[in-house]
Formats: sequence, C-alpha cells, structure tokens
Amino acid sequence: MVSSKIRFWILISFVTVSGFAQGMLLPLLAIILEQNGVSSSVNGLHATGLYIGVLIASPFMEKPLQKFGYKPIILTGGLLVILSLIFFPLWQVLWFWFILRLLIGIGDHMLSFATQTWITSTTDAKKRGRTIALYGLFFSLGFSLGPVMTRFIVIHESLPFLIAATLCFLVWLGMLFVRNAHVQTDEQVQTIQITSTVGRFIETTRIAWIALLGPFTYGLLEALLHGIFPIHGLRLGHDVELISMVIPFFSIATLLTTVPLGVLGDKIGRRKILTFVTGAGTIIFFIGAQFEHSVPALFITFAATGMLLGSLYSLGVSFMADLLPKQLLPAGNIMCGISFSLGSIVGPYFGGIFIDLFPNASFFYILAIFLLIIAVTFALKNENPGVRQQFG
Repeated sequence: MVSSKIRFWILISFVTVSGFAQGMLLPLLAIILEQNGVSSSVNGLHATGLYIGVLIASPFMEKPLQKFGYKPIILTGGLLVILSLIFFPLWQVLWFWFILRLLIGIGDHMLSFATQTWITSTTDAKKRGRTIALYGLFFSLGFSLGPVMTRFIVIHESLPFLIAATLCFLVWLGMLFVRNAHVQTDEQVQTIQITSTVGRFIETTRIAWIALLGPFTYGLLEALLHGIFPIHGLRLGHDVELISMVIPFFSIATLLTTVPLGVLGDKIGRRKILTFVTGAGTIIFFIGAQFEHSVPALFITFAATGMLLGSLYSLGVSFMADLLPKQLLPAGNIMCGISFSLGSIVGPYFGGIFIDLFPNASFFYILAIFLLIIAVTFALKNENPGVRQQFG
C-alpha cells in the first residue's frame, strides 16, 4: 500500500478530476444542445441536473462513510462518473443526458465529500490551512481546464467525453493501491435528528441569511458563465475554440486574489469586501456588455470578474462564521453548500429564459442587474457583531 504522502496526492488528483468533469460538462453540453437546436431555456434547465444530483446525494453521505470508510465511497463515486461519461456519446436524448448529469452530480459529490473529509481529518492542525488551500487550488485548476475540452468536438463529438473518462479511470486505478480508513470516533460529526435539523437551519438562515448570499451568488455566476454564456457566445458569432479559451479565465483569475481578499476581509470586515466586489463586478459586466463582440474585451471581462467574484463562496463562509454562534456553525456550513447548489440550479434556467425573451440583449446585462441587487443588499445590511455573543 502507498505512503500517506502519495495517498494525499492521489486524493488531490481525484479533487482535480472532479473539478475537471464539472468544468467540462457545463459548456460542452450547452454547445452541443445549442447546435442541435435546443432552446436556451431548456438548455439552461438541463444544466441544473448536475447540481440537483448534489442536492439528492447530500442527506445520504454521512452514514455510508462511517460504515464503509473513505475508499469505497471514493471508488463508487469515481466509477459512477466514469460510466456516465462513457454513456453520453451512446444515446443523444435529452432525458437520458439529464439522468447522466444527475449521476455525475451524485458521483462528484461522493468524491468531494469523502476526499475532503479524509484530507482534513488526517492533516496536522498546524498545516491544515495550507492543505485546504491546496485542495481548493487543484479543484479550481481542474474546473478551469475542463472547458478546454470543448475544442475537441470539432474532431469528434464523442472525443471530449472519452478523454475525460480515460483521465478519471487512470486516477481511479491509483485509488486501488490506497489502504482504506474510517472516520475516527473522536472527530466524526454526529448525525442530527431531523426535527433538530429543521430548527437549526431556520435559526441559521434567520441570523446569517446575508452571508448565504455569497455562496448563492457564486453558484449562480459559475453556472451561468459555464452553462449559458457558450450559447450567447455562439450567437454572437464567436467560435467554439474561442469560447473554450475564454471561460477558464474566470477560474484562473480567482486563484490570484482569493487569499488577499480573505486577508483584507479580516482587517476591514467581510460585508464591506462583499459589497465592493459585487458592486465592482456590476460595473465590469455592464462595460463588458458594450464590447462583447471584441475578443480582448471578453478575456478582460472574464479575468477581471474572476479576480473580484471568484472568492464569493469563501468570503460568504467566513462571513457566516462571523455571524453564527459556535453551535450553529455545522448547520451554517451545510446551508452554504445548499445555497451554492440552489444558485447553480436557478442560474442556468433563468439565464436561458432571459436569452429566449431578449435574444438581442447582452447576456452580461442579467449578470450586472443581479449583482447590483446583491451589492445593494450587502450595502444596506447593518453588521451586528453582537449576534454571536448573544447566542454563544
């Protein structure tokens, strides 16, 4: 069996593959469905399948992990992703592809949940911050590389799916040489009864709803830019190769500013940073709408908004931790994940409807309008630093 260091990098490889699969499927399927004449509203609704799969899987992850250990959950999730990718080219039917998206969402969530728990539970507390940073970094790298696969559809429509499945399978084979482990008793999170869970979620939302807007907004933006922008880009006359190069700039630029924005949030307050980045993002998307036919302007728009808005999830989680008492932090983390998934589901559907209703309007306008609403909400919300002490 492999050493703990090699195990760590095998797990990180799974994280990268998970991000890669998600980053590839959104623009790839959006382009294929658009070229086949599927309406943008149906295209957007179809893109929600992956995130619905995440929501379906979420309540059922903890008990199997405790019973079987990390390795079987990771192998099962990986196999689900591999088989789903292989089946995509076999039958190009909307409902069948939607089911495959659901299965990939479930498989990806199994991978993410098990690898993240395994890494965090076996990492020394002094190195935990650096380790989690690596985890996020490689997921973002995989997600940013995924859209590049859309370039291969000019060779053959099945090629991106087969390449992705092969990469996933190679990483999956590496996992066979890792020794299984179980959640340690003193670190495992106890399952909360449903009656208590509902009450805690309601209380969490009441106190920290403003913080949950961060993950929600990030999920919406990520899904719109990856799942709906390719449709708009094709209608503007940009080719598939260009679109596959532009989209990753959002995720790549995020890597440059995540830590600086987090440090700045510690110094001047998370709400102020969230107000600034969403307000600035509004302006950039509005300007980008005026120059969307320009290739350099598209690259600048995606890079600039990525630097500003790519940290919305982590800033929202930090803001949530500022507001909640300690006993509600587990519920708060779950609610952040749910908020992200809901944003990812809502975004593509309403983005597709916007394109159908306003075919001549810039896609960037809907992003600017939404961000303006969020920025104003952050700006008008008074910070209440006493909430945590009141309940803690």
